[in-house]
Amino acid sequence: MTTAEVSLSADDARRLALSAQGLLGAPDRRAGVRGVLRRLGAVQLDTISVLARSHELVPYARLGAVGRDAVESAYWTGGHSFEYWSHAACILPVEEWPHFAFRRRARRARGHRWHVLRDRDRACALVRDRLTADGPLTTTDLGGGKNGGEWFDWSDTKIAVEWLLDTGEVVCTERRGWRRVYDLAERAIPDKLLHDDIDDRECMRRLVAQAGAAMGVATRSDLADYHRLKGEQVDEVLPDTGLVPVAVEGWGGKPAWADPAALAAAPRGRHRSTLLSPFDSLVWDRPRTQRIFGFTHRLEAYVPKPKRIHGYFTMPLLAGGKLLGRVDPGREGTTLVARQVSMAGRKAVVPMAKALWEAAGWVGCDEVRVGRCDDAELADALAEALTAGT
Repeated sequence: MTTAEVSLSADDARRLALSAQGLLGAPDRRAGVRGVLRRLGAVQLDTISVLARSHELVPYARLGAVGRDAVESAYWTGGHSFEYWSHAACILPVEEWPHFAFRRRARRARGHRWHVLRDRDRACALVRDRLTADGPLTTTDLGGGKNGGEWFDWSDTKIAVEWLLDTGEVVCTERRGWRRVYDLAERAIPDKLLHDDIDDRECMRRLVAQAGAAMGVATRSDLADYHRLKGEQVDEVLPDTGLVPVAVEGWGGKPAWADPAALAAAPRGRHRSTLLSPFDSLVWDRPRTQRIFGFTHRLEAYVPKPKRIHGYFTMPLLAGGKLLGRVDPGREGTTLVARQVSMAGRKAVVPMAKALWEAAGWVGCDEVRVGRCDDAELADALAEALTAGT
């Protein structure tokens, strides 16, 4: 293990992480949504839509009230991105296509993901022929995704097209009405990027280096989690990534690495105050979120309602470079409803009110109503702050 030559305070590490994620300093509005995507390297997709879908909330948190149609256009037009498996199902910059060759090869070697086709060659040939003749197409266009049973009872067509997506013959070029739009990779990916020539080690090296830049400072497990790599894969390439070994106060002696560009320029500027998607890359790694912010974050959408503590789609409040509260939002007509709110003392009240009003305006609401707050005194203070903000 390389000895750390740089020591960082817990506050230094927190500011490095915020800056790397585009949440400290002036937003780069010229680069816009595509700039956010390139900076993060991956923006997670999820089916849940409360205020908006998660991939819309991510640029909103960094850029402010960019139009939702503009967000979708930035992602899905002009061939700038594609969807593939990274931290989860993610939007990725098209330039990263060659670096996921290792995952495509691994899928091919395994032979299947979840479903096994009785006649895969025939099913895949039918999909290829349709896409060649008529693509880009959704699963519905191709003939339907289900056999009529449960959601996982996929049709042969759905299994085949997802297999071709996994292995790189097909690419998801767009989400249309939340449906994947498939096209042949040879048509959708630029010629200079359409290859799997990069070996597994170089793919890992690039992805670990990118993860380190996107996080600013990270442990081995942080680096592995960002694109869902294995710890031993990270170990093999770390010495060649350019990341700098550091020691971070309060990280329990865990070895860590920092992006040299981040270390060279001390993070400065105003902190963004905003509500974060629970799938935002700043907080998607729960142990890292606890370590950096002292904040326990858990998505409870899939927890039975009686067992939820903070709500269905709990969005952390980022203010002053810290996570100061949570809100479970919803919409009723043109009213944003904060169904459940918790805050870390009075210092969080005004930022929470500001964040709620900003989110309301972004999604076309003209009123904000608070349902339940876990502290009666803070509830009264929040009501006053919301009234003052009208």
